[in-house]
Amino acid sequence: FCTPCLQECLKPKKPVCGVCRSTLSPGSRALDLEKQIETTETTCNGCNKKMYLSKMRSHAASCSKYQNYIMEGVKAVTKEPLHSTRNFPNRFTFPCPYCSEKNFDQEGLVEHCKALHSMDAKQVVCPICASMPWGDPNYRSANFMEHLQRRHRFSYDTFVVGDYDADEDDMMAQVLMRSLRDK
Repeated sequence: FCTPCLQECLKPKKPVCGVCRSTLSPGSRALDLEKQIETTETTCNGCNKKMYLSKMRSHAASCSKYQNYIMEGVKAVTKEPLHSTRNFPNRFTFPCPYCSEKNFDQEGLVEHCKALHSMDAKQVVCPICASMPWGDPNYRSANFMEHLQRRHRFSYDTFVVGDYDADEDDMMAQVLMRSLRDK
């Protein structure tokens, strides 16, 4: 579970589990792991730029050389040619639907909108959902900020192994099963 969801379960006088609602005792953050992620340096396989692990996901979303590196790897392991991949929507970076600033990864879009557009009531299309096979590119969310908070707390690519054609309910079931296995 993500931290905000867990914190909701810890709000009552008796903290409860988010699934079975049994009583919990407060846990502690893995500060040693957070520090290790913040202080471990790595190199981008695309552009060879050095950075901390904590910055790698954001960098990879906007580094065209890294994306080319990934595509070369995909080409090496697939049997059919990938010349048609240009027809697939970009599911790595997204524009802000309010100000049209570009190249946000999912986490970056959520943070940008929280920081700059939290009070904007304009109905907009979610660029993340619109890029998915089940997404409707014409659907305008009545409360986009609430939608971001509830639906985009995690990245689909973390859990979906390239099968974006799967039904959303099947995908969510896979996510839940993997989260139970990844304890």
